[in-house]
Amino acid sequence: MSSSSSPGHTDVITKRLILRPWTTSEATTVLDDTRSTHWAGDFPAEGDRVVAGLFDQHPAWLDAYGHRLIIERESGLVVGSIGLFWPPSEGVLEIGYGIVASRRGRGYAPEATQALAEFALTAPEVHTVSADVELSNPSSIRVLEKAGFHRWATEENAENMARFRITSPDHSRR
Repeated sequence: MSSSSSPGHTDVITKRLILRPWTTSEATTVLDDTRSTHWAGDFPAEGDRVVAGLFDQHPAWLDAYGHRLIIERESGLVVGSIGLFWPPSEGVLEIGYGIVASRRGRGYAPEATQALAEFALTAPEVHTVSADVELSNPSSIRVLEKAGFHRWATEENAENMARFRITSPDHSRR
């Protein structure tokens, strides 16, 4: 993974992907149901529309440690989105992700999740990146496991959630 900086944002670059912060115009395009030639045919998914609609309420999500578009390096197409729900709470930051159906099964979700989690852990106020996943979503559980997250709790009640996290190596465990 490498990061490249330009004024106002930082791209996170992996072997096959570029994780680039959303722009307000891209969010507007998603919300207006306008197509872009730079999108995979099935982008945006419903989760992308939801996130785009929340940027007004959460402007920090557009900053360096916020939400990003997942761009396939080979084609240059947006194939999903991934985000950090900034700001952190007591050093913990939540991550969420989604890859469009046409690009699933290629390992993009774990690759993006691992890279963005590693990037998030470089923020001085972050020591842990977490994700909650419904137990009925084994694909998402596998994504987190492949990305290096560890299950630390399971809520088998009304929530039926598995809780995952990855912690900075220099953070003391409680």
